[in-house]
Amino acid sequence: MADFLLDNLNPAQLRAVTAPAGQTLVLAGPGSGKTRVLTRRLAYLIERMSVPAYDIIAVTFTNKAAREMENRVVTLAQRSLDGIWLGTFHAMCARILRREADSLPFSSNFVIFDSADQETLVKRALQDLHIDDKIHRPAGIHSSISSAKNDLLRPSDMPRGSYHEEVVAKVYARYQELLTANNAVDFDDLLMCATQLLQQNPSISEKYAHRFQHVLVDEFQDTNIAQYELLRHLAAYHKNIFVVGDEDQSIYRWRGADYRNVLRFEKDYPLCEKILLEQNYRSTQTVLDAARQVIDRNRNRTPKHLFTERGAGNKIVQYVATDDVAEAAFVVDTIQQYLATRKAVADDFAVMYRTNAQSRVIEEGFMHANLPYRLIGAQKFYGRKEVKDMICFLRLVENPSDEVSLLRVVSVPPRGIGDKTIAALQSAAAMAGISAGEVLLDLGRNGEASPYWSQIGRSVMPVADFGSMLNEWVEAKSKTSIAALFDRIVHDTGLEEYVKEQSDTNNDRWENVLELRRLAYDFQEKGMTEFLQNLALVSDQDTIPDTGDSPDDGKSKGAVTLLTLHAAKGLEYNQVFIIGLDEGILPHSRSRDDPEEMAEERRLLYVGMTRAKNQLYLLRAERRSNFGSWEYSEASRFLADISDDLITNQGRRNATRRDARDDDFRWSTTGVTRKVTQTVAPSFKEPKFKPGMKVRKPDRADWGEGIVLESKVESDGEETVEIHFSSIGLKRLLASLANLEVIS
Repeated sequence: MADFLLDNLNPAQLRAVTAPAGQTLVLAGPGSGKTRVLTRRLAYLIERMSVPAYDIIAVTFTNKAAREMENRVVTLAQRSLDGIWLGTFHAMCARILRREADSLPFSSNFVIFDSADQETLVKRALQDLHIDDKIHRPAGIHSSISSAKNDLLRPSDMPRGSYHEEVVAKVYARYQELLTANNAVDFDDLLMCATQLLQQNPSISEKYAHRFQHVLVDEFQDTNIAQYELLRHLAAYHKNIFVVGDEDQSIYRWRGADYRNVLRFEKDYPLCEKILLEQNYRSTQTVLDAARQVIDRNRNRTPKHLFTERGAGNKIVQYVATDDVAEAAFVVDTIQQYLATRKAVADDFAVMYRTNAQSRVIEEGFMHANLPYRLIGAQKFYGRKEVKDMICFLRLVENPSDEVSLLRVVSVPPRGIGDKTIAALQSAAAMAGISAGEVLLDLGRNGEASPYWSQIGRSVMPVADFGSMLNEWVEAKSKTSIAALFDRIVHDTGLEEYVKEQSDTNNDRWENVLELRRLAYDFQEKGMTEFLQNLALVSDQDTIPDTGDSPDDGKSKGAVTLLTLHAAKGLEYNQVFIIGLDEGILPHSRSRDDPEEMAEERRLLYVGMTRAKNQLYLLRAERRSNFGSWEYSEASRFLADISDDLITNQGRRNATRRDARDDDFRWSTTGVTRKVTQTVAPSFKEPKFKPGMKVRKPDRADWGEGIVLESKVESDGEETVEIHFSSIGLKRLLASLANLEVIS
């Protein structure tokens, strides 16, 4: 008779599911059946070990995971799970806090402030303390407060060794006072308050420790200090704790996750049973071997020898492109060939990258090729708020009568122009029979002498100030480049600070604005009108279908998936492209001087590689466009970890002139194909820039002064220069395009 609980389990999975009561650490490699083990274990406790569901707490990181687990267990156990505590960490903590509110500084009907509420409260705290929020950004302050809470630090525990630390500590204290006054908690409070409640109240801690016979934890590698301490208290009496995770897939350090909790678990529970799930059901052996070579360089981990019964499979394709457009072209061309021969459907493919800003070139390639795609974990590039806002500023300069753009940006950043003021502006325009933009320009030019001044009301000053800026931008449009106008708008409005306030600690949103600025350089000669027209056509998302027509085999084409490596966790695809494997991108430049950050970058690539089922492509570009110049890049150090016998090399250094796509026709930013021509060798034989020379880049004054470290003339006659700039560090530039000035 078939055993529905234990069928189709490999030996390691069976050992985990049937582990005796006590402490169990399951380290589950990618694609090794983690979810199956956890759900079968929960059903096994109820069915075979006769543990009542209400004596179990099972915590996950997402509501979706909790729902899936409950549905599977109900099917397996064929009974309801009445009384079980099953849900996310935050949901479980909120439940405890509401039950124990008498011991807390807030009542049981507390509200949970979302991210916007939290940032508003930080701004209020800064205002109350008379601290300049332009110098101390609310988003950055809140990030520091969040990190402190994840480490169970109260305001009184905060370090105060510098002025900035003193500011954070003061704002944190005031922020907590405001939360209490509002009978509110934030997301981090749910974890910290629940944990400290158990730490500081032995009777309450004992009650919950007795309450739960068994504690089960999913994605254990993503827990932070507060979550780890909470689990330790919940399991303090029965000492039955079953955790499943993989320190090699811990990629959320920036959110407080600490993979070292795996090591803490082994130290705190020296008698724990440690089970490795190493059989992979997803990828080919070639993919697994390459991924293992990358991750084995990390320390403080348990070595795993992933294996599969799927066979060796295809070698990994490593492609070196001449530049970022050629990199994207290879992705598009490869997918087109598969789709044309009906050897695959669009759903089979995923393109992964380190940061959201990298999607722009890829998206344009798909649009020009008319290939369907879906963006996971982020809006499409031109639909992102910060990008669309900047485009609307430029549209308003180009056409002040564009009221749609005007209404979008007149209060970006907020400048005291409310709905009533906007209504008065529109009313004045309607009475005069002109556009609101024309009224705005008149107010900016004439001030109190404008016939519309008295019609706007008390808030006329900020409207007139914005009109004055708009007048200056319109006048500057015909006298300066798009990029220079772009910079002026950013400077005049304070847009950089505003966008960064909306970003997390990675400042991804500001990187998106910079990516749009880079694109503007391609239209320096074509002008604003063509630039905006191109953007309008590219960003028409209604033309991009989510699914296509069905091919002959009846399968839906679907769409190619574009996503960051962080968003790829838990997903899988037949074919995976990972782009941007250059130093400074992956690994990210922020990780250079931090061994822990570098280890996380390695884990991030490992996660991406192990999403591939059948074919993996690793791509990089020799140079990338950066504000009108070419910036040369080095290959990611991670590529050197993969042995040659697992790799098939293609691209710049391996294809013949006839076969190299880099030197063939490809799309341009206007949608017109063009031929990539070789740069004519300059007349000089020796490098123009010598080591030790002091230089600057006039169009990038924020880089500071630079010292030439190395310069050489390449085989194509182009001179590449390696320079250390005082403000940003090392850059490799193409001398003919970099617009460098020697400082005498």
